[in-house]
Amino acid sequence: MVFGLIELYRMIKVKIFLLKSFGVNETGGNPAGVVLSAENLTDGQKKAISKEVNFSETAFIEASDKADFKVRFFTPTEEVDLCGHATIATYSLLFQRSLLKSGSYKQELKAGVFGIKVQDDGLVIMEQSLPQFSESIPLEVITDVFDKSIIVDGLTPQIVSTGLRDIMLPVQTREQLFSLKPDFGKMADMNKKTNSIGVHAFTLDTIDPKSIAHCRNFAPLYGIIEESATGSSNGALACYLYHHGKLNDRSLHNMKFEQGYSMNKPSEIFVGLEVDGQQIIKVTVGGRAILFGEKEIEI
Repeated sequence: MVFGLIELYRMIKVKIFLLKSFGVNETGGNPAGVVLSAENLTDGQKKAISKEVNFSETAFIEASDKADFKVRFFTPTEEVDLCGHATIATYSLLFQRSLLKSGSYKQELKAGVFGIKVQDDGLVIMEQSLPQFSESIPLEVITDVFDKSIIVDGLTPQIVSTGLRDIMLPVQTREQLFSLKPDFGKMADMNKKTNSIGVHAFTLDTIDPKSIAHCRNFAPLYGIIEESATGSSNGALACYLYHHGKLNDRSLHNMKFEQGYSMNKPSEIFVGLEVDGQQIIKVTVGGRAILFGEKEIEI
């Protein structure tokens, strides 16, 4: 499917729709740009647009011969395999502008082909890759960036991926989590050495007792100091917590994760797991996005 037109003048004029995903209120959420009908844009132009928009990610919608849509995600510096909040923004925009109806769809991403569902009320639920539990991170590596005294006894920092390799960092209290002031240069070096995207720091000390975890997410290697809401990372976190026996007394459907409060951008991300015995067989992340503006760029 192809939506909209990219107008050609002396330069190319590109319209970017600006949305916030996962927000608890009008100040919350994680902003993302969305560009319709991006097939004719080069990768260099996509990077230039993402840098100009200057959000953590901008999504570019293209036609696909494998799925209903192809979506590519660019940070201000790099293309990434997938992005949860920009996916929510993409399908919220299409639904709000009546470019698709509620229902189930397939989307082609760099990470693969995944299911996506848009409910009648506008809630977008996206399927993620099944979790890959990689190596635990030695404490001597972590302590180059973080004080080991903050880490929860019995839980080990570990790389988990449901599409993106993030280091899960268990922190004892919300106060300690809010107080984190990492050296981002050292963090980027750690991510390079461990072939990971960023660090998803979390605590089970939540604001809402019904929430699963309170989180902060850092990805300086990709030009992102901190994100206020990360769908993919919280999907991986839910798998990590299940894998380590921390969700045994919880319903695995519609689990709420808190994020963005340290940035005054309160956000909530909903994650669902389906299991067969002890094996995770499906991971979904859900949320909504609101359109708050448009921007036109000449490139």
